[in-house]
Amino acid sequence: MTAIEASPRRREHVGVESRPLQPQLAPTPLLPVGFGVPASRWTHPATRFRELLRTEPYLFGPGVYDAMGAQLVMYHGYKAVYFSGYSFAIGHLGTTDMDLYSGPEIADGARRTVSALRKFQLTMAVGDPAKGVAPRHLDIPPVVVDMDAGYGNIFNVQRQTELLVTAGVAAAHLEDQVLPKRCGHIGGKALVPAQEMIGKLRMMRAVADDLGREDFTVIARTDGLSAIDAPEPARGLELAIDRACRYLESGIPDLVWCEFPTSDRGPVETFAAEVRKRFPEARFAFNWSSSFKWYLDPDPLTFAQLGDLGFKFIFITLGGQHAAGHGLSTLLSAMAEREEQGYIELQRREFEAGADIPTRSHHEFSGVPYHHELGKAYDAARLGREFVEELSPEKVV
Repeated sequence: MTAIEASPRRREHVGVESRPLQPQLAPTPLLPVGFGVPASRWTHPATRFRELLRTEPYLFGPGVYDAMGAQLVMYHGYKAVYFSGYSFAIGHLGTTDMDLYSGPEIADGARRTVSALRKFQLTMAVGDPAKGVAPRHLDIPPVVVDMDAGYGNIFNVQRQTELLVTAGVAAAHLEDQVLPKRCGHIGGKALVPAQEMIGKLRMMRAVADDLGREDFTVIARTDGLSAIDAPEPARGLELAIDRACRYLESGIPDLVWCEFPTSDRGPVETFAAEVRKRFPEARFAFNWSSSFKWYLDPDPLTFAQLGDLGFKFIFITLGGQHAAGHGLSTLLSAMAEREEQGYIELQRREFEAGADIPTRSHHEFSGVPYHHELGKAYDAARLGREFVEELSPEKVV
């Protein structure tokens, strides 16, 4: 039986073309004979995420909003991906984060992203044999998804959790705002009763368990620190700490997240310390938010410092969005001034010595060589190295 015919559950190590024998590489019928992927491909993302939370001092997930952004995160070796709701609102609707997209919309975006990462692992494992580009063996980072305030009552939460779990998402976070919710850094937030939030968390856990994913990670977020309205008389940090403790007391969330209004370290340290007085093993998530001017903070919190405080999952919600905006604005400004020369300048930066820009060849990044190689193995029409035009690499990407 060849590797193409073999079951995807086979785990024999294989030699990979253009590379020495690699440990923990396995064949799959989705690769041509002689190529392999990391055996971690068959570890469920939820299982992988829990293991990383257990073994890493902290886990960082760059914030993205589409499949390409997630693939770049994977290419550069990050161990997690954060699928941001605010970024999704901007990237797919061109609007702000005020509950303007539906749950199924973002769930479908997350589903396509998880699928794209699995495909990207295959395309990178082939490289480009015709051009001598070696295979690159990448682990698939687990995806953590924004679930906002659940898009309704417990039955909306039930549906959304099922959509995310069956999509292969590793974790999701739910917040305690009233609907329609808004970004944690937009004024006017109000909270639902704590018991209502706990009911939604219980439903998240119940759905994941029913689907056989007891390892799906549930993250509870509170916007208590900046809320202007809540059933309790307490406000500010006192309310946030109380809410976090009440959620942990339910035994449901694996991580709790308090949304902070600024980059000031004092409230962050106080929150973690006070919660851990009651729950010494509590673990936290932290939004190293794009809403803060970190570059003006004389003593910004580092990821390592946050890890020491118990913040096990750290993410920058709109990092990808800001980078895309900066990069495209730079190109458009250059082209507005210098027309085609502006684009030529971009290409020079992409191809300068030492640059590691995987998208500089959109054909390689999107897997054209993979499709030729596997298409040939499956007798697909007009696919194979013989159909690759022999054009000078000095002429085309």
